[in-house]
Formats: sequence, structure tokens, C-alpha cells
Amino acid sequence: GLVWGYILSPLGSGVLNSVLEALFSVGPVPWLADSSLAQLSVIAVGVWSATGWHAVLYLAYLQSIPADYYEVATIDGASPRQQFWYITLPLLTPAIVISQFLLMTGGLKVYDLPFTLTGGGPGYATYTITQSIIVNGVGQGRYGQASALAVLFTIGVAVLAVAQLRLSRMLQRRMA
Repeated sequence: GLVWGYILSPLGSGVLNSVLEALFSVGPVPWLADSSLAQLSVIAVGVWSATGWHAVLYLAYLQSIPADYYEVATIDGASPRQQFWYITLPLLTPAIVISQFLLMTGGLKVYDLPFTLTGGGPGYATYTITQSIIVNGVGQGRYGQASALAVLFTIGVAVLAVAQLRLSRMLQRRMA
């Protein structure tokens, strides 16, 4: 978060603004000072940080698919699109389920990235539920409020996790 804060600094000294100035003569863009751009910046950095791990996950599952399946499908006259829909995608379903679950839970508990990049601002544009629990509850000594928010948040995450697992199981049954 600190490195990306330096890269996306809304001042002219930010790395991205320096590159844009040198290449396109564009003035400083308020990446983290404008509420819409701050939200997009936090999302882009979050996606960038999770992409590598999920790419490795999918690559591992893709490498575990036996080549014999594709050879047999080619002999039977299956097109590459049919091979994807009837071989690759069904065998990638467990990876998709794991990836979705980790992305959902990771997205719900995000605290460090928006706090490091913007502190929840500008205004409350990048303020998250976990940030509210920690900053308002623990940081200001409102332990009862923090506990109540944490319990409600936990219940909400549990409901979403159960719903996501049920949907994932339905998807796995359909793909099988």
C-alpha cells in the first residue's frame, strides 16, 4: 500500500503522474484525492495484488488436466471451443470455487490497502466496514460498539459464505 501510495501520489511527484507528464504532457491527476478516482485506484491495486496468486492457482489446475483428454477429444472431432466447455471448464470448477471464495472473503475483510492508500478518504469514499470497526471502535475506545459491529459483520460474512458455497456446489454439480 505504501509503494502504491507513492506511485499514485496526486502530486506531480508521483511516479504515475511523472510518467504521464513526460509522455503525454498531462498535468497531475488526483488519483487518490478525487473520490471516484480513489475508489478506482484502490480497486485496481487490489486486483493487481491478487492476480498473481490466482493466476498460479489456475495454472496449477490447468497443468493437472491430463493431455489424453484433449487428444481423445481431437480424435473425436471436438473443436477447441468444445474442448474448453466440456473438458477444461468442468475440470477447472474446483479452482473457480476456491478462487471465488478467497476473493469474496478477502474483499469483505479488506482494511490495510484503503487505509494505507487514502486513510478512508477523500471523505468516506474508500472507507470500509472493517475500517469502521477498527478505527471507530478500537481506536476511539468504543469497545462495545466495535464488538457489536464485529458480531454483525461476522454474521453477514457467514451468510454470504454459506450462500456462495451453495451456489458453488450447484455449479459443480452442473459442470460434472
